[in-house]
This record gives sequence, structure tokens and C-alpha cells, in this order.
Amino acid sequence: MTDFLQEANRILPDLILWRRDFHQFPELRFEETRTARIVAQYLTSLGIQTQTGVGKTGVVGLITGKKPGPTALLRFDMDALPIQEETGLDYQSQNPGVMHACGHDGHTAIGMGVAKILSDHRDELVGNVKLAFQPAEEGTGGALAMIEDGILENPKVDLTLGLHLQSQTPSGTLLIGEGPILAAADKFKIWVKGKGGHGALPHETVDAVVIASQIVNMLQTIVSRNVNQMGTVILSIGSFHAGSAFNIIAETAELSGTIRTYDKDLQKLVHRRMAEIVENTAKALGGSAGVDIKTIVPAAVNDPAVSAQVRELAVEMIGAGRISTDQRDTPSDDIAEFLQAAPGCHFILGAGGPEYAPHHNPKFNFDENALPLGVALLCASVAHFLK
Repeated sequence: MTDFLQEANRILPDLILWRRDFHQFPELRFEETRTARIVAQYLTSLGIQTQTGVGKTGVVGLITGKKPGPTALLRFDMDALPIQEETGLDYQSQNPGVMHACGHDGHTAIGMGVAKILSDHRDELVGNVKLAFQPAEEGTGGALAMIEDGILENPKVDLTLGLHLQSQTPSGTLLIGEGPILAAADKFKIWVKGKGGHGALPHETVDAVVIASQIVNMLQTIVSRNVNQMGTVILSIGSFHAGSAFNIIAETAELSGTIRTYDKDLQKLVHRRMAEIVENTAKALGGSAGVDIKTIVPAAVNDPAVSAQVRELAVEMIGAGRISTDQRDTPSDDIAEFLQAAPGCHFILGAGGPEYAPHHNPKFNFDENALPLGVALLCASVAHFLK
């Protein structure tokens, strides 16, 4: 097998240069025009067939092997977060209020490194590689936008591969699990209607604050009393808005939050019980209420066979002692949309340790020395599956 790790280590200076450039000029979802332009120009310079504007601001590079065969899609997300950076790095964000606080600058750099190495080995590939530089993973929408623009066709995608840097996981380690690895994410909004009035005459009112407060408490019983404790459900209230003055009983209230699940049947159970609790609690207290639930992204599920092969390649590359199958976590990622369409593996690349700030934090950073391992494992996986 080609020593892809050795090849990736050789381009570490380029990976760091690209990553730091993207870090200095972060762009929010569906605004990744500068990032996309740099990626597209580089892919074109490698002789890779390049398409821009896929999913609004996404870029797709197509590497065609010497012989026909299956098509692998590799996803690299490009967008940043609305956070004011506080790292004090020499390459700190130059865009006020916008920061790469989740490692997507590193993902994009890894994607460019993969493009470089796979383009050098294209004659050894049987089939095709689609390099998907995706917009709008944060808050989601980018994967579906690319799918709606036809990324899964011409040629049809057979395999999905992806990775995510993790700042608080020891650098140079890998988490490669199988089955559900990231949760489905739903968002919900609850509205409550009572009868407003004077704070000194509560008996003449139907207090929306009291109703909404009872709903918050009752919703917690879904996890504690309706869900088998071997299952996993998270239900979090993120906002509670009601009232306008200290001496006025609120007529309306509005709540919003998120649900995280791995299992579709549990997801349906939570949705049903939420509607029952919201409507009946309000009715019991003399008011009315309703809930609107929207699924943002499904659970990300790794194909067992593909993941086992990627894990074997990783063992050959760095040894079994630096690899774990303990990947399941409760955040979400819309690579799930690609994994639903074409089976594959999305793995975690350790790029730091406990001393590093967590993701979505203004002091977030990661160990850039981990970048070549991500490049190498993706290249080795493509070479294995397209042979």
C-alpha cells in the first residue's frame, strides 16, 4: 500500500498555511464565497474537474480514475460560527463576530490535501472521487442544498466518507465507531395563550407564565418516565419568553428548544408525548397551547462494514492502541444526509487534549500536527474502496 501518511506529512506546511488563511477570514453559512473561490482555484490547478455554486456556495471536485468503477464522496464543511474570537493567535479572525470555532478551517485544509494526493494517484483508482466542500453545516442546510443540486448523481455516489476534528480528544488518535454515531436533531417552538390582566388581580386572569412553567416541568417527565432507560433522549428548553412588565399578568408565552435522539421510534414517541403534555397542561390550567416540531437533521449512522475497513486501515497506519470505537455523541452533523443516501464512515480525528478549549468556544483551537493523519486515512480509504 502507498504510504499515504508519509505523503501527507510532507505537505504539513501547506496544510497549516491553508488552515490559518481560512481561520483568519471565516465566513458564515451560505456566505463562504472567499473560501469557495480559493478551494475551486486550487482544485482547478490540480487538473480536477471543478463545479462551483453547488448548494449555493459549495464546491465539488471530481477525480476520475483510470478505470470505471464506484464513486466515493468525501465531505469537508467550510462554514464558521457567529462568535467573537478570544484566542489572541497571530492568525486570529479578521472578521468581527465570526470565528472558526469548530475546526471547519482544518477540514477544508484536509480536503485540499486529499485533493493534492489523490490527484497524484488518480491513475491507480478504479472509479471516481467527489470532493464535496460543503457550506452551512452549522445550523445545517448545506448538505441538503448540495443534494438538491444533484451532487449524488452524474456519477451516482456509492460511498460516503468524512471526518471531524475534535479539540479535546488526544492528538493523533481516532474514534471510528459504527451504527448511530451522532444524534438526530429536532427543534421545537411552544406557544401558550392565557388571559392577561392586572398583577394585583390574578384571579381574573389565566397566567401564561404559570402554564408555560408547568409545561417545562412536565416535559422533563418524558425522559424520566416515558423513555426506556436503555435508550437515549435529550430534551432541552433553550428559551422562555413571556411578559412585558412587573405588574402585568402575561397573556402569552413562547418556549423553544431541541430534541436529540438516535432511534426513530423514540423520536416519534417524544414528539407524541410533547404534543399531549403541552395541549393538556394548558387546558387543565384554563389556557391553550401548541407545539411545532421540525427535524433539522437525522441521526448519522456509520455502516458497520465500511467502518470496519476504515478501522483496519487506521490500525495499519498508526496501530490499534490509538484507535477507539467509542464514537457515539449527542451533537448532530448533516453529513447524516449523505450517509443516508450512500453508506459510509464518518470518523473523529483527535486534535488536542483536555487542555484545549471545547468546540463553539471563543478560545477554541486545535493541534495542527494532527492534520496529516486525517488526510492520510481518507486517502487510504479511497484507495482501498476504489481498487
